[in-house]
This record gives sequence, C-alpha cells and structure tokens, in this order.
Amino acid sequence: MVRKGFFLLLLLLSCSFPQQDYSQIKVLEVIDGDTVKLSNGKLLRYIGLDTPEVRIKSKGGFRYDPQPFALEAKEYNRRLVEGKSVKIEFDVDRYDRYGRLLGYCFVDDKFVNAELIEKGYAVIYTYPPNVKYTDLFVKLQAEAREKQRGLWASYVLIDASDAHLYVNQIRRVRGRVLSTYESNKCIFLNFGRDYKSDFTVVIFKNSLDTFRNRNIDPTNFYRGKIVEVSGRIKEYNGPEIIVNSPYEIEVNDDYQ
Repeated sequence: MVRKGFFLLLLLLSCSFPQQDYSQIKVLEVIDGDTVKLSNGKLLRYIGLDTPEVRIKSKGGFRYDPQPFALEAKEYNRRLVEGKSVKIEFDVDRYDRYGRLLGYCFVDDKFVNAELIEKGYAVIYTYPPNVKYTDLFVKLQAEAREKQRGLWASYVLIDASDAHLYVNQIRRVRGRVLSTYESNKCIFLNFGRDYKSDFTVVIFKNSLDTFRNRNIDPTNFYRGKIVEVSGRIKEYNGPEIIVNSPYEIEVNDDYQ
C-alpha cells in the first residue's frame, strides 16, 4: 500500500511540473562555436558537429587557450543566435554525460547546426544514436571542403607522423593504416609501429552499427589503406582521433 502511494505521488509530481517547452527559448550567451547557454540556465551542445575549443582542459580545470579558428567559430555562432529566441529539436538522447542538452538549433529560417558546417566553422562529429541529420551534414561538409570555406582554407592537411604536434586541435590527418587491433571495447587503426606513441584512430564498439550499415568491418576494411581522418586530436598513449562513423574516415588510396 505504501509502495503504491509512493508511485502515485511521483505521478502527481510529474504532472505538476510540465516538461520545459523548447519550441521558443532565448539564448542568453554563446560559450563557443557549438555550445550556448539558454534562458532556463541549461547549456545546449549542438548535435552532429565539433568546433575548435576556446578553452582547453588542464589539471587545474580549464584555461583560456583558443585553438586555431575557435574565436571565428564562436563569433559566427554569436551572430546567429545570441539574444534571440530559438527552437530546439531533440534526437534520441537528450543529454550528454556532462548534463548538457543535446539538440538541433533553429533560429528564424536557419538551421544553425547545418549553417556552421556549411560555412566551414565546424566539422561533423556524429555520436550514435543521435544521427538524424547525418546525411545532410556529410553533404554540407563535402561542399565546404571543396570550396575551401572557413577552417578548410586555413587548416593544412597533416601527416599522421606529425599528429602529436596538434593535440587538442581539430585537424585532418592523412596516413596509411599499418595494422588494426580489436579489444573488448574498441577497434584501433594503427598508423605506426608503436601504438603507445604513434597516431591511432579509435572506434568504440557502440558506434559499430554505423559502419555495419555500410557493410564496413573496420578491422579489415581499412587495414593497409591510405585514409584521411577528420576530428579532434587527443593524447592517450600517443595522439589519437576518436571516430564514431565511417563519414569521418575517407579512403584515399590514389594518394602516393
């Protein structure tokens, strides 16, 4: 009886506090190119993209250290949304592990996520299961690269052997996958002989469905091939880029 009353109380409480309406909500502040603060105090992280960081995480917290093209991306985002009412559309997962809202942002007739990619202020960053607009984002990024817009004009394609020079930066890295390795959690594409110091691409197994949907087995498909990988270079047993979909890896065997 007590248990039944407890669940009834929870039901009543949920009805008393209706879910926040995100069809029209104001953006108070732009944090960086892909994150804003809303009028309800919540942070919104745009789905499907990544922009250069304004602040870099360090042992003492965060330090102000704008990466190449970070301030340009933040300013463009600010011009699009700061002080304006926006509409937020959600996908499967509504929050990330930091408690930030994850959404697609619309202001007036503009799709902000798409606009940032199309103008070259961001690179695609897919994270299943939030993949609703992935096909559109892939198309827009290809156009931005071809027309050398934004960061694609200023970022030089780097060799895998030089990836360690660009930790914490979004870059496009080219190299040959010399070997692959599958652990319980990840698949590793190794670009050097020593996985503890050489560049590596990491694919977590919760992202494998996006590869399987294109009939790609990363362990075998990429081995021995020259590829170009876009994403943020991180440091963990050497430089690495975490990849969540085949859209972030381009086979380029024509390059010698």
